[in-house]
Parts: sequence; structure tokens; C-alpha cells
Amino acid sequence: MTGKAKPKKHTAKEIASKVDAATTNRGGGKAGQADRTGLEKGGHAKYECPHCKITAPDVKSMQIHHDSKHPKIPFDDTKITNLHAVLAPLAEPSKGRPGVRGSYKK
Repeated sequence: MTGKAKPKKHTAKEIASKVDAATTNRGGGKAGQADRTGLEKGGHAKYECPHCKITAPDVKSMQIHHDSKHPKIPFDDTKITNLHAVLAPLAEPSKGRPGVRGSYKK
């Protein structure tokens, strides 16, 4: 606890994390819109549910989704759409993949 007239000081770690959060593209807003919609390489999620078109990053997550949202339909992993295999050939091969962490917006 600090005294009355003693101001709280910011640590170097806190300031560095604030600078990192302000200057790093996390994939939000206009910068990450193409990545979120999946126009370039399918977005972050790789698999798509054949029934409701929701996406999941792996087969296990898709199976959990399927068991909870579609319990009457038996799970068949061959019907799941791999978005990276479908949408990646449509993108330009010379164009770099959109980065979420580590690319600077300023």
C-alpha cells in the first residue's frame, strides 16, 4: 500500500506490455478482417461443420461441437470440410499469409 502523497509507479514490464499491445496487430479491426472471414487461407479455424458451417481449429474440437449441437446425427469426420485445403489454392502463392502476432501496424 502506498502513502498519500506517493504516486504509484509503472514498471518497465507494464510499459513494455502496453507498447506491445498498442503496436502489434492482433487480427482485429480492418487489419484482420480478411483473415477472420477466411478469404485468403481459411482463417484461423481449419475445419468447417457440414451442418451449420461453424469452424473449428481441429477435429477433436469439431467432434465436441458436433456432439453438443447435433446429437441426433452420427459424427462422420470424412464429411468435415478442410478450409485450408479448399481455400489455399485460390490465394496468390507469392502473397504472404496474414500474421496475427508479430506484425506491426505502425
